[in-house]
Amino acid sequence: MCAAIYIVSTVTGYVLTSALLLKCPTLLHRRKKERFLSKHISHRGGAGENLENTMAAFKHAVDLGTDMLELDCHLTKDEQVVVSHDGNLTRLCGINANISDLTYTELPPYLCKLGVTFQRECFCEGGEDKSIPLLRDVFDAFPNTPINIDIKVNNDTLIKKVSELVVKYDREDMTVWGNSRNHIVKKCYKENPHIPVLFSFPRVLHLLGLFYTGLLPFVPLKEQFLEIPMPSLLTKLKDPSRLTRSLRLIAWLADTLLMRKALFQHLTARGIQVYIWVLNDEEDFQRAFDLGATGVMTDFPTRLKEFMDRNGISKPQ
Repeated sequence: MCAAIYIVSTVTGYVLTSALLLKCPTLLHRRKKERFLSKHISHRGGAGENLENTMAAFKHAVDLGTDMLELDCHLTKDEQVVVSHDGNLTRLCGINANISDLTYTELPPYLCKLGVTFQRECFCEGGEDKSIPLLRDVFDAFPNTPINIDIKVNNDTLIKKVSELVVKYDREDMTVWGNSRNHIVKKCYKENPHIPVLFSFPRVLHLLGLFYTGLLPFVPLKEQFLEIPMPSLLTKLKDPSRLTRSLRLIAWLADTLLMRKALFQHLTARGIQVYIWVLNDEEDFQRAFDLGATGVMTDFPTRLKEFMDRNGISKPQ
C-alpha cells in the first residue's frame, strides 16, 4: 500500500511539474536570444514565381518584403559555393552532370521552365536570369536579409567555406544552417557554433519523444530553429488515384503527432522559432499560424504576403 501511494504521488508530481514547465519553460531554461524573427520565408527564393534559387527570385522576394530567403548550397569542382537544390543538373539544366564535377564557369544555365516541387502539376517559366549564383553574390546583394542555408551534401570543405563566407560578410546573426541529416548538422555546429542550427530529422524524432513522454521541459536544446513539413500536404501533392489507404493513414498519423500547438508554444517560449514548409495555399497558411508557427515557408511569396496583409499578420519588428 505504501509503495502504491509513493508511486502515485511521484507520478503525479512529475506530471504536474512537467505540465507547469511546458507552459512556463523560462522557469528552468534561459530564453534563447532571437537574433531575427521570420514570418514570411521564401522557399528557394519563391520557386513558384521565378526560377528557383536565382538572383531574380531572391530580388523579387526581397522587394516584396520577405523576412527570410531559404536556399541550398553545393560545391563546384573549383571549390566555389553555389546556390542550387540539386547536385545533379538533369532536372534543372537538362544535362546529366554533377555540380561537383564541373567548375563554376562550366555550369550550364537553367532550363526555361521548371517544375514546382511542392505544387502538383505546376511549372514556373523564367525570365532572362537562368544562372546558378554564387553564395557570395547573394550575400553581397542582400546584406540585411536573413538567410536559411541547407547544406545539401556531407562535404567538410563546403561546410568550412560556407562558414567562412558567413563570417566574412558578418552574417552570423542573420544566418541559420543545417540539413535533415544529423551528421551534417553536427559538423556545422562544430565548424561554427555561433551560427544557429536547425533540428535534423533524427533530432525532430527525439524532440517528439521528449514531448510525448513529458521530458521536453527538463531537457536543454542547442538548436534555435525547428523547420518541419506539414504532413497533410502529402494528400495534396500526390495524384489522388495513387493515394493508398496506408499512405493516407501515415500522413494523418504524422500530421497528428507533429502539428501540435502545445509543442510550438513551448518551443517559441524558449526562443526557438518554428517554420512550417512548404505551404502554398491560404488554408495551410491559416492553419500554420493558428497552430502557433513562427513563420511559413512558401514557393509563392506574393500569395503569402497578400494573405498576411489581408489577415493583419504583422511583420516582425
